[in-house]
Amino acid sequence: MTGAGTMRRWIKVAGAAAAVLGLGGYIAEPYAQDWWLVGRACDGVLPRDSVGQLTPDEARFAKEETRRVPELGFYRCSLAYDGDHTEGVTLVAMSAYTGRDDQDREFKRAFNEGGFAQQAVLSGGLPGIVDGYGGIRIVTPCPALGKDAEGRPRKMLVRVGVSRDEEKNAPGAVYRTAIALANSASKKLGCGARPLKMPRKAAGFDTEERWQRTVSPAKAEGTGCDWVARAGLAKDAGWRLVAETNDTAPTGTCSLRTDDSYQAGMTFGAWYGDWSNRLTASDDNGERRPLTATARCDGEAANFALDATKDTPGVGRADRRRLLEEFAEDQVRRRGCSGLRFF
Repeated sequence: MTGAGTMRRWIKVAGAAAAVLGLGGYIAEPYAQDWWLVGRACDGVLPRDSVGQLTPDEARFAKEETRRVPELGFYRCSLAYDGDHTEGVTLVAMSAYTGRDDQDREFKRAFNEGGFAQQAVLSGGLPGIVDGYGGIRIVTPCPALGKDAEGRPRKMLVRVGVSRDEEKNAPGAVYRTAIALANSASKKLGCGARPLKMPRKAAGFDTEERWQRTVSPAKAEGTGCDWVARAGLAKDAGWRLVAETNDTAPTGTCSLRTDDSYQAGMTFGAWYGDWSNRLTASDDNGERRPLTATARCDGEAANFALDATKDTPGVGRADRRRLLEEFAEDQVRRRGCSGLRFF
């Protein structure tokens, strides 16, 4: 039976089992157990059809956990199933934070000291990224929570992890699940964020595969890295662009590699929020690394930097600085930032 067929069977039989539950309280039926656990998990917001798509064939759910402490700005939930040889395989796990310390800790885990960890932005301009481990991180403003003690607008960070069957992948199901969880977390923590909407097209989550969808610099318009089209890069160098940035995500990159090996190239990174100050510091005293920049965006710091291989063809130090300036100026213009400074 196909994965889609299994999903439909799971939903149909689980529904019938739920009716049996209502009549006789027979919870031993495995499909009834599935239906009950999915309905309880994460305060009942998980979309059942998406869960069915993501669940391996014949898997049975084992447990769900939900914990919420609004006073501490914390909300967590998960849903797990029993694998063939493993108990308690987590299918969906969500953690949401409105506290700055918690958010800073999460960003520190996702980004190393240089900041150039593997990442991809979410589809449809959603305010989030997929990190190098496949985890989804969404950051939304919290207008209902006002400002923190330092006068910064309060925000919510939601981290969603979804275990995906490699044969199914099902990016649409992952997006629907993550969006449902983020919208629910906003309500449960009193964030007041504008509800997120499902993008028209949901891209896959394999960041390596995105290099197979590169464009030439001449076709950079509309990618989020439009400035590359006007950067004057040598046409005979065979440059290819991967644009992983939008106007709402907490981080973004414009990566350029050469045609032949993808080994030589440049990556321009942007990180938004005071948490990012450490990414461009060269020591504990806060001295800035060269080829970096900073600005003020929405009441907080934003940082920009360039990471380039030593053998980048036809691009000297002066060219690198010029390109960083063009990248940072484009980001500042897009976000309405001010006070741009280069180092």
